[in-house]
Amino acid sequence: MHKPIAPLPKLIFASRWLQLPLYIGLIVAQTVYVYHFWVELVHLIEAAFGNTAALDKLVTSIGYVPDKSLDGLNETIIMLVVLALIDVVMISNLLIMVIVGGYETFVSRLRLEGHPDQPEWLNHVNAGVLKVKLATAIIGISSIHLLKTFINAANYTEKVLLWQTVIHGIFLLSALAIALTERLIHHPADDDDSDRH
Repeated sequence: MHKPIAPLPKLIFASRWLQLPLYIGLIVAQTVYVYHFWVELVHLIEAAFGNTAALDKLVTSIGYVPDKSLDGLNETIIMLVVLALIDVVMISNLLIMVIVGGYETFVSRLRLEGHPDQPEWLNHVNAGVLKVKLATAIIGISSIHLLKTFINAANYTEKVLLWQTVIHGIFLLSALAIALTERLIHHPADDDDSDRH
């Protein structure tokens, strides 16, 4: 039998459901990303078959400025578009981690035990694990952005290239700091044991 909760703590605890519209909003954002992915993919396929309007849309969307007039797809455009599609997928993965992990951690249990499609990481998810996973996902997304910039470096100033590299480095250091902090908080005994041996 559960002990009855006093009205004020009950209200405070129930306030977690205010986050539900936020997660629903992220699901809507995920839908927009899926639509954007398919629009870009269709443009890529059309451009591969010689559609110049689709090629112009691709060139504009990836921010590519060719040094001569284009008569079709080239390797750089294909690579930039594919990286943009990978970027959308990685951001979509990040959204799923936030939606599923955040709901499970802060709102209510999903009760997926025994479900064949239950994500493996959901078994041991908590706020700390979620932070580390989000940090590593952001590094992956930043890496894709940096690679896109380097491939298209001729269209960026040295200042932009430098700052994107610095920001990526800061993301890396932040993720390492978060992971180290989590390890120290949740596994201090492991560190003590290793010091003894």
